[in-house]
Amino acid sequence: MVVTMQIWLVVVFLMFVMQNQVLVISKNLTCTSDDLRGLAGFMNGLESAFNGWHVNSSSLSCCNWKASLVICLLAGFRIQVLIFDLNHFNGVIPHGFQNCNFLEHLSMASNFLTGVIPGFLLMLPRLRELSLQNNMFTAINEIGNSSQLVRLDVSHNRIFGKIPDFFHNFPNLSYFSVRSNNMSGEIPLSLSNSQIISYIDLKNNSLTGPIDFNCSMMVNLISLDLGSNKFSGRLPANLASCHKLKVLNVARNKLLTGQIPESFKNFESLSYLSLSNCSFNNLSKALKILQHCSNLTVLVLTMNFYDEQLPFDDDLQFKELKALVIANCRLTGSIPLWLTHSTHLQLLDLSWNELTGTIPAYLGDFKFLFHLDLSNNSLSGEIPKNLTQLQSLVSRDFSFEQLSMDFPFFGFKYKMSGKLLALQYNQLARFPPRLDLSSNLLTGPILFEFGNLKMLLVLDLKHNKLSGTIPGSLSGMRNLETLDLSHNRLTGSIPPSLVNLSFLSKFSIAYNNLTGVIPYGGQFITFSISSFEGNPGLCGEYFVKCHKNEDQLQANLSSKDNDVHIIRLLAVIGFATGFFISVITLLIVPILIIDGFKAGKELAGLGKEVTSNVERKKGKKSGKKLPQERMKEILKLLVTAHSRSFLDG
Repeated sequence: MVVTMQIWLVVVFLMFVMQNQVLVISKNLTCTSDDLRGLAGFMNGLESAFNGWHVNSSSLSCCNWKASLVICLLAGFRIQVLIFDLNHFNGVIPHGFQNCNFLEHLSMASNFLTGVIPGFLLMLPRLRELSLQNNMFTAINEIGNSSQLVRLDVSHNRIFGKIPDFFHNFPNLSYFSVRSNNMSGEIPLSLSNSQIISYIDLKNNSLTGPIDFNCSMMVNLISLDLGSNKFSGRLPANLASCHKLKVLNVARNKLLTGQIPESFKNFESLSYLSLSNCSFNNLSKALKILQHCSNLTVLVLTMNFYDEQLPFDDDLQFKELKALVIANCRLTGSIPLWLTHSTHLQLLDLSWNELTGTIPAYLGDFKFLFHLDLSNNSLSGEIPKNLTQLQSLVSRDFSFEQLSMDFPFFGFKYKMSGKLLALQYNQLARFPPRLDLSSNLLTGPILFEFGNLKMLLVLDLKHNKLSGTIPGSLSGMRNLETLDLSHNRLTGSIPPSLVNLSFLSKFSIAYNNLTGVIPYGGQFITFSISSFEGNPGLCGEYFVKCHKNEDQLQANLSSKDNDVHIIRLLAVIGFATGFFISVITLLIVPILIIDGFKAGKELAGLGKEVTSNVERKKGKKSGKKLPQERMKEILKLLVTAHSRSFLDG
């Protein structure tokens, strides 16, 4: 009944979105005056964000709604189903609404309703499903009489105080959710002893005290979610005697301590168990106990067992396990051999530990493994080629077993600010196909065969010691959304084929030794400079302009060439100088000596001529003067003789 109604609601909502108009079922059908008064009272007590929402009082049409999303179903002349979800209604629920006493399903989810959830609403004689989640209610009234409710959802409100101890007045209640409110105190006895209830969701409140459920009475309990509260003490051993209990979540109760009870060896119905972020110890014993849970498919042990060693022995066997998460525990040791028995694994997360050794090749043999996170460890060696043959990432053609209800998984994403961001996934199939080997000590190349993983969405290899070039075959990962190869030792250029990755939204090759031109086109035009920084040899249209790099390179080459030319020139000058001096010494100097004697004789004759001319000027006032041209010749000879005597030295 519940599943059918949920499918019906989805179909109706999609029709509304597609048609972009008011959706009313059974419009303009006549109903009784009681229902009409009830709806009129409800309308008068609320304020609607849609103008024109009203009941036409001139007729007996109960479903004549205007300008809002309303589902109204009648049987005969009485309203049986009313769905007012997503209408931005605000105000309190008025008492006049109790006249709609044939209602079987009422949903007012995702509005802005305030005040107290009235007791009369819980006691409408035929009401079986009441959905009031995602509003602003602050309290729930007690009820004194029996209610026919089968499903009650008041999650995601602002309800404070203790959970009312009124479950003995709900003889048919099988589903109760008060998740994400401000509830405090202990679990009421009428709830922990209910024989009828199947699903209990008390997650994300401030409930305290021990976890205490009477499993001998709770014979129909299937799912119990107590996560994110303040429960204390130990995990009760008697939970194993809840013979139908399939889903158990006690995550994020830091005051839960001790070890896993031995009685859990007989917990045959248990399929999904989350103990993350508590204070449990002795991982080795816990695994030895839990391996006996023959139907266990999901096991989440994150943030417990701090500084212990991950057991390596081959004795452990979790043959039905589909998801194993033991992250952020600071575990030592290596990836264990006993995982080889878990051939149905779809998700394996051992991130944020201190594991050493190599990545075992057998992980590539898991046919269904699509999410592998080994990040933030100290794993070394090369990436095994088997990982590029994961069948679910090559061709994801299998279906997942869906959980019967939301079950919390927490993945952790490391932000650039240095903080851990917790990402919650409520179903296994919602995890993205991921291969995360980042922040280890891995060496060797990025395998060419990664291109085979056509179904992979996230490939994260950052912060390792990988070397070699980026294979162009990575463009074969056609569904890839995230590719991070930053902080490695990669060389060469960025393959132009990567622009063909149409869904790539996050990309980084920062801080490597890459060179050349950054490819232009596709998703590459959306990436920021930070995706490429730390590679001085890179240039591109929206990065460092390539012509600037070329000018700088040419300048560097010219500078080097000039240095070579100068050295060569100095060598030639040195050789020429030595040769020139040798020639002067051997040839020129003897000639200058001979010419010096001749010039000396000529100067001696000229000296006499000048002297006699001077004497004639002194002794005689008249006589023949020395020609001017002759005086110039004498001066020239004097200069020449002086130069030669200087060279003779």
